Amino acid sequence: MTTTRQNGSLYTNIQNNIATVEFGHPASNSFPSELLARLANEFDALSNNDEVSVIVLKSEGERAFCAGASFDELVAINDLERGKAFFSGFANVINAMRKCSKLIIGRVQGKTVGGGVGLAAACDYVLATEHASIKLSEFTIGIGPFVIAPAVERKIGVGGLAELTLDASNWKNAYWAKEKGLYARVFETKNELDKEVEILSEKLASYNPEALVEMKKALWKDTEHWGSLLIERAETSGKLVLSEFTKNALSKFKK
Repeated sequence: MTTTRQNGSLYTNIQNNIATVEFGHPASNSFPSELLARLANEFDALSNNDEVSVIVLKSEGERAFCAGASFDELVAINDLERGKAFFSGFANVINAMRKCSKLIIGRVQGKTVGGGVGLAAACDYVLATEHASIKLSEFTIGIGPFVIAPAVERKIGVGGLAELTLDASNWKNAYWAKEKGLYARVFETKNELDKEVEILSEKLASYNPEALVEMKKALWKDTEHWGSLLIERAETSGKLVLSEFTKNALSKFKK
């Protein structure tokens, strides 16, 4: 089932100390600002929920994990304040994932673009299918993946980030993403993926919750400055989106 709601959907199901957070949007699981804010708040809430030991992040449908931020909202940006607010959406989610006391498993069943790659990179462990290709296409519309770059670089290094960003019009396949360290494991089918997500999350939920919390802190060591860094990056993107180049590129996409 995929949602038809214009602002998308977000559901959390908690069972056996595992919280499964599922998001969806009719436009390839892209994120309007309202849905990003809801997701950030959900991670904050789950961080403080004693009934939760581990979180699974997934999206609806078969083909797309996440198409990044809402294209309609991007096109409507007409001043710096609005631009900064728009790009702060993914900054706030990544920071919420970083600060969340619970380990987050990403279940990536399909293609992911832009902010969606940032979302996968901000998970602590990602399982994917071989259909889960990735692309950072921001250069093609005159901006860059500045907000998500720290999260992506943390997983795949500067070389991987450069390769993804500069080759902006081409997809990298799931095995490339695994080789670079974005995905931990890649499966042929969605059924295999779901089975492994279930096995891993149940194992993690059976471990000492305090050990999991301490491990989460260890994994995100030296990222405390991201609170301000990602918002600064959002301002950079907000400026670029107002450029003549980007306005022209977006008008071509709209047509």
